[in-house]
Amino acid sequence: MTEQRDFRPTVFLPKTDFPMKAGLPQKEPGILARWQEADLYRRLRETRAGAEQFILHDGPPYANGDMHIGHALNHILKDMVCRTQSLLGKDAPYVPGWDCHGLPIEWKVEEEYRKKKKNKDEIPPKEFRAECRAYAQKWVDTQREQLKRLGILGDWDNPYLTMDFQAEATIVGELLKFAESGQLYRGAKPVMWSPVEKTALAEAEVEYEDIVSTQVDVAFEIVESQVPELVGAYAVIWTTTPWTIPVNQALAYGPEVEYVVSEIDGRRFVYALQLEQALLARLGRESVDKGFGLLKANALAGTIARHPMHALGGFFAKPRPLLAGDFVTTESGTGLVHMAPDHGEDDFALCKANGIEPVFAVLGDGKYRDDWGWLGGQGSVINPKFNAPDGPICEALREAGGLLAASADYKHSYPHSWRSKAKVIYRCTPQWFVPMDRPVQLPHAKTASEKSWENEGGALIHDHATLREIAVGAIAQTRFVPEKGRNRIGAMVEGRPDWVLSRQRAWGVPITLFVNRKTGQYLDDPAVNARIVAGIRAEGVDAWDDERAQAYLGEHYRLEDYERVTDILDVWFDSGSTHAFVLESGRWPDLLRPEGWSGPRADLYLEGSDQHRGWFQSSLLESCATRGHAPYKAVLTHGFTMDQKGMKMSKSLGNTISPIDLMRDYGADILRLWALSVDFTEDHRIGKEILQGVADQYRKLRNTFRYLLGALDGFDEAEKVAVAEMPELERYMLVLLEKLDATLKQAVADFDYNTYVRALSEFCNEDLSAFFFDIRKDCLYCDAPSDPKRRAYRTVLDVLFHALVRYAAPVLVFTSEEVWQSRFPGSDSVHLLVWPQVPVSTVDVDRWAELRNLRIAVNEAIEPLRREKVLGSGLEAIVTVPESAPQADLAELFITGTVARGQGEDVTVTRTDDHKCGRCWRHLPEVTEDGALCARCEDVVAAIDAGAAA
Repeated sequence: MTEQRDFRPTVFLPKTDFPMKAGLPQKEPGILARWQEADLYRRLRETRAGAEQFILHDGPPYANGDMHIGHALNHILKDMVCRTQSLLGKDAPYVPGWDCHGLPIEWKVEEEYRKKKKNKDEIPPKEFRAECRAYAQKWVDTQREQLKRLGILGDWDNPYLTMDFQAEATIVGELLKFAESGQLYRGAKPVMWSPVEKTALAEAEVEYEDIVSTQVDVAFEIVESQVPELVGAYAVIWTTTPWTIPVNQALAYGPEVEYVVSEIDGRRFVYALQLEQALLARLGRESVDKGFGLLKANALAGTIARHPMHALGGFFAKPRPLLAGDFVTTESGTGLVHMAPDHGEDDFALCKANGIEPVFAVLGDGKYRDDWGWLGGQGSVINPKFNAPDGPICEALREAGGLLAASADYKHSYPHSWRSKAKVIYRCTPQWFVPMDRPVQLPHAKTASEKSWENEGGALIHDHATLREIAVGAIAQTRFVPEKGRNRIGAMVEGRPDWVLSRQRAWGVPITLFVNRKTGQYLDDPAVNARIVAGIRAEGVDAWDDERAQAYLGEHYRLEDYERVTDILDVWFDSGSTHAFVLESGRWPDLLRPEGWSGPRADLYLEGSDQHRGWFQSSLLESCATRGHAPYKAVLTHGFTMDQKGMKMSKSLGNTISPIDLMRDYGADILRLWALSVDFTEDHRIGKEILQGVADQYRKLRNTFRYLLGALDGFDEAEKVAVAEMPELERYMLVLLEKLDATLKQAVADFDYNTYVRALSEFCNEDLSAFFFDIRKDCLYCDAPSDPKRRAYRTVLDVLFHALVRYAAPVLVFTSEEVWQSRFPGSDSVHLLVWPQVPVSTVDVDRWAELRNLRIAVNEAIEPLRREKVLGSGLEAIVTVPESAPQADLAELFITGTVARGQGEDVTVTRTDDHKCGRCWRHLPEVTEDGALCARCEDVVAAIDAGAAA
């Protein structure tokens, strides 16, 4: 045997400096710094100037803490939206924003006061607001840097803040639009109230948690009735809020409920027949002593009872009428409901209809008025001890003979403030409301003589349409992703009460109204309103004070005739108005629609599903009331991130995951890949094992790019081959690329990023790495550089590179830049590019599907022989396939020695006796001995040797 030459230097192996190890935590900050230095966001705006617009309006997170995993997911999704739309060639700016007013910030500042044993009420309001503003700015700056680290591309140097003077002035201007169109009123209604925070709350600021309460059964003695036998009997009520009994003013019965009279321990009681057994169980009895049968329909009409504490006189001695209430059911209790119009919506409505007014006995801190019976100054009413069976209310009722049963064991869901986590109550206080069912006079409405008009979104609005009707119509016109969001927000709008606008706090946009002390009507003068808006624009919310009041009123009104309202606006009104000062003000020219634009100004709002009752809804109502249409064309909602076990994240459980820590350990691209891989429309999970799977997915994508970079080393335009001249395998890959391209475009249109990432990953892993790259590595390594097949392969690799780096850019923002700069050092950013143009190709796709299935069958037949050491590799195999197998270079396709056709339907494999080529390692009949060269390799090596000699 002749001495064997080492042919390794003659093999054309891929060459690249692109590392296999990503090192993202160390590498990404440098890439981010280069983007900032180059002002990439502004460069992109210039590049897309004049293109079709796509405007995503950012929902403002609260500026009151570090970025959490929900922030990260939300902003990654928004970035994906803008980047994919930009990739399609659209002008898709992103202006981030923050919500800076309201309880989240104020509560934190108060906590600092409490630590120093200071009373917030003793601090001058202007000084307190300055501290709130500074606190908010601190967290705006913190969150901004954290979000930028995620690779979010936006106008970070010029975000919108609801506490900017211009924003505050715009919010005031929007409020005054409501006032000028008659869409405001002040009235006393029960609203959600936080005794801890001393303010009204919106439904969106309330969360429900299970608690255990005291349940009581209380007897009200009947003193008048159209049924003589009822006089002296006791109407029995049941409640889980004993603190409302001292404010009782009536009882309610159900007109369709069957009631009975029974004797227990010498007293007669009235209650619903259907609830008798439950009542007896609470009383510790198995049966009644004597039954008097059913009451006739409406027997309770006109009945009068007296309060158990009637002996106290005054308020407690007044008659308690029994009133018919359709809301009374037999689901629980006794079928009779005690009415406290101060503390329940149904109570308030029924009592008001019967001339019974609230008494405002419970103050803002949850304590009773000083003059309120035996409870004056006591509370707080949300304190379990105050309501306990041995507490002051139950003890007094027991002594008066009115308490039939009391036990602290009733478990139920109860509303809490989502800021302080403290229990809230319904409390009747004077508040400012926007009516949902009053006809709206839109500023652009046609004359009253015309029956209807179209709003700017195209929906038909009747000239007496209410805000509820306009909003429901706007919901019908809006696209929801997922579609179930439509029903969710629709049901909320259809059933919601009037919008409570006022809050009794210091840090917020003031309700800038003057109320006539005699008439109770607010002043509606455009000149006064214009001066107010100008004042706020110049000095912010501090401009609404007593010192400037007369200047606002001007010479035509006297300050002593008017009350200056000191309430602030619901913070949801602030955020609901962001479309006005962000999309319409002109401060962000990139967001302005063309002159004459009508209808929704934002293409998309994107937030968590909880915002159906929050920002989505407040924005909808604000825009519908002032513009007649929604501010958005589409709404995309995502679910919440759970831990790896599917449990809600909680600091108390110790299962929270910080995106800041994840970026330090994994890098932002891994976090982005996770966020865009999960089905974010539902609740989803994150954890160490899940992230390890994401890291593996990333590694495969990175290796795909590393292979492409290496295989394309030295490639230039002169090497390209026309599609028509390519082998069928290359043309087949272009067809698959076209299919991927269409899938990704549809995923972008559907905002279906889970499908986007999955399709991209599967193409790289299954169609490229496991198939195309595997088959063509022999061609790449061993064919002559001038060989048409090798040139065709590299031409397709170049097409793949340009397509895949663009497809990956919105997902792996740092890695795609690294890949791009690795091939084209010093060039413009990959993020300025547009969607690739994929060459058109045609092949018999079904035939290739059959070939790929046959390849799988061959590999399955080879694998046992490899495990048993019969074969070292597939190149040593002789494969027999069915005669019916499609025609192709099957040995190349299977990466085996030789392939024959047999009579059977099975695939068989044996070991070849052919010798192994010393360069390409294929076993071929033409190789005379192991280590000698095949004909192809002889020609290539000869050309290399000749070139070296020259």
